[in-house]
Amino acid sequence: MSGKYTKGDRSSPVNTGDFVPSEQAPLLPDEIFSRSVIRHEKPNGVKQWFLETWSLFQDAVPVILGYMLQMSLQAITVIIAGRRSPFDLSVAAFSLMFALVTGWMIALGGTTALDTLASSTFTASQNKTDLGILLQRALFVLTLFYIPVATLWACSEQVFLKLGQDAELSLHCSRFLTCLIPGGLGYIFFETMKKYMQAQGIMRASTYVLLITSPLNAFLCYLFCYKFNVGILGAAISNNISYWLTFTMLVVYAKFIEGAECWGGWSRDALKNLRVFARLAILGVLHVGTEWWAFEIVALAAGKMGPIPLAAQSTIMTADQILNTIPFGIGIAISSRVGKCLGGRDAVQAKRTAHLGTIMACIIGGIVLIILMLTRDSFGGIFNDDDRVIQLTSDVLPFVALFQVSDAMNGCCGGVLRGMGRQHLGAAVNIVSYYFFALPLGISLAFWYGWGLSGLWIGQCVALWAAGVLQWIIVFFTKWDEEVDKALKRIEQDQPGDRFHDFYP
Repeated sequence: MSGKYTKGDRSSPVNTGDFVPSEQAPLLPDEIFSRSVIRHEKPNGVKQWFLETWSLFQDAVPVILGYMLQMSLQAITVIIAGRRSPFDLSVAAFSLMFALVTGWMIALGGTTALDTLASSTFTASQNKTDLGILLQRALFVLTLFYIPVATLWACSEQVFLKLGQDAELSLHCSRFLTCLIPGGLGYIFFETMKKYMQAQGIMRASTYVLLITSPLNAFLCYLFCYKFNVGILGAAISNNISYWLTFTMLVVYAKFIEGAECWGGWSRDALKNLRVFARLAILGVLHVGTEWWAFEIVALAAGKMGPIPLAAQSTIMTADQILNTIPFGIGIAISSRVGKCLGGRDAVQAKRTAHLGTIMACIIGGIVLIILMLTRDSFGGIFNDDDRVIQLTSDVLPFVALFQVSDAMNGCCGGVLRGMGRQHLGAAVNIVSYYFFALPLGISLAFWYGWGLSGLWIGQCVALWAAGVLQWIIVFFTKWDEEVDKALKRIEQDQPGDRFHDFYP
């Protein structure tokens, strides 16, 4: 089968205007689909950069809002339960923080495999239902990942005791986590479904759903905790209902509004090539988890300082989880766009997106820094009425404010690395920054030099600046042409067979 090219005023045979199809010719010239074709157009001045910035901003805002609402489910739970007493505040915050660094990491970290694979697959694959197969594969693999986590939650009392936590706190946190086990799977399923939608460019669906379920969760939490007299476990019950309802509503949205075109029904192909997905999922958990695990170690250290430092730490960590959604949300939006650019063989656009996203994230981080400094004296009062908790929160908050810019850089560049499938580099940077420098420094300042909770957060501040700068250096020196080839090879490895090879002759 061969085609005929008619040379006109335009010299490039790739231009479809110069191609005359015949009954024996393919509908489009082979050069368009060749793996070696990588776009190298130069940006068209300031206008091109402005348009890309605006487009990225439009993608990032609903993702950020979605993650804020998602984390607000936990924050609202802590606020409502924490009003009962400082002890209940500690139980709710400590339990949900532990849930974040274990079960939620499967959702937030494991689904980054879809950031790497789904967007480029949606762009490059001829068969749209390949994305639906990826969704099924993700649900299967991540469910398997969750089984040991659920077991850990059920046995967490002994774990907390061995870590030196108070016996009463360990008992109540273990009960809370055991009650939360059903909701953990709903959380993972929702996050997986959300990534499936985002790969298709549907960024607002999860935000619409969370606008309904977030206030509903607050109502349920109040109802169970105070009206039904269930106590602190009422917060876990309300979370279970909210997470499964959120997942169900997103599935309904995909089926009846938009997002169903990539679903081809249940397929045995989802059970093939599990190794590629599982490897990226594990690396994603390590990339995201290494940062949050360090924060959990700080929380465990704060627990040894007494109930007031632990309550203040719980307040700061709950707020930081929400604030972290800004750089993390930008990183997710960038990851999706970078993946699509690599799948579309557009190296220049991928590079432009990476650098613009980093600049945008740093500007927003600077704004958050200013807001935290202006509200430091009253910030702790949002979560608890105890004057000691409010004052200690005020003392520590400046260190939290100082790393907002670096946290933005870290989250954004981490998204770029995930879009390229280089999660292992992000994980390595986090391990070096946190576990070789930040934690030893913070624990030394807190316990050996008597700086208390402030010393722990100084260490975290150092880690985030180191991680942010190192990841930005990796992104800056990336060879984008090579990343295009790697992305296409990754898709081919994940989807061997006629469908991919028919698309890339």
